[in-house]
Amino acid sequence: MKLLIFGYGYTSAALARAIEDTEIVATTRSAEKAEAMAREGLTPRLFPGDDLGDDIASASHILVSAGPEDGRDPVLARLRPAFETARPEWVGYLSTTGVYGDHGGDWVTEETPVAPGTERGRARATAEAEWLDLHRHHVLPVHVFRLAGIYGPGRGPFEKVRRGTARRIVKPGQVFSRIHVDDIAQVLLASMARPDPGAIYNVCDDDPAPPEDVIAHAAELLGLPVPPAIPFEEADLSPMAASFYAESKRVDNTRMKHDLGVTLRYPDYRTGLAALLRDGE
Repeated sequence: MKLLIFGYGYTSAALARAIEDTEIVATTRSAEKAEAMAREGLTPRLFPGDDLGDDIASASHILVSAGPEDGRDPVLARLRPAFETARPEWVGYLSTTGVYGDHGGDWVTEETPVAPGTERGRARATAEAEWLDLHRHHVLPVHVFRLAGIYGPGRGPFEKVRRGTARRIVKPGQVFSRIHVDDIAQVLLASMARPDPGAIYNVCDDDPAPPEDVIAHAAELLGLPVPPAIPFEEADLSPMAASFYAESKRVDNTRMKHDLGVTLRYPDYRTGLAALLRDGE
């Protein structure tokens, strides 16, 4: 098995740690990071920069974790002809539940029409469509994974709570879905074991919840005071942060669990945060 990863970041690194007996070639923009990746036993490539035609042709599995650039997928923008003739066993594209847009806290499934309300969401929807077009017209075995908010080691709320900088911003009716990075890794491995080209999966846990509840629970686990609630209108958020609060939805993960046989290690934020704390987060 040879896995080619476009965009070696937080999520793809979790997959690399979880996968066994696999040659891994992964891209980065940084020569310094490439050196660190080589020390970890990966074969690094610079993208853009290096010629990746042979890697695409020889990979049995390909994961695209790179985010859009200028509203398009950078991998297809530069390498689409190579993918049109490639014949891997599995291709995974990491997207986001942001493609659904705002649903006022209602549930969304993979059958819910895509209606992104942010520039980031529109770029992801465009990239999804491009990858699925390769599946339809060039028999590329593409699988789309719509990821909820990612947390895990190094991306938990504990440090901000300890420093006293965590904020419990309250917007009535606001809920987010989440997913622990290790559960993303096991979903990807399950899909590799059960390919279903053209499939789309929501990747999230079982418990969509208001963000202020997560901060409060983290404080309680640490035995520290729960930060005071701040009304959304008074929070003075950056445009990027405010955009996350522009959309509220509960994401259904039935297909992920049923079709891939996945049992979540962290089915809600409580079990996920408890594990992070046990592991010294």
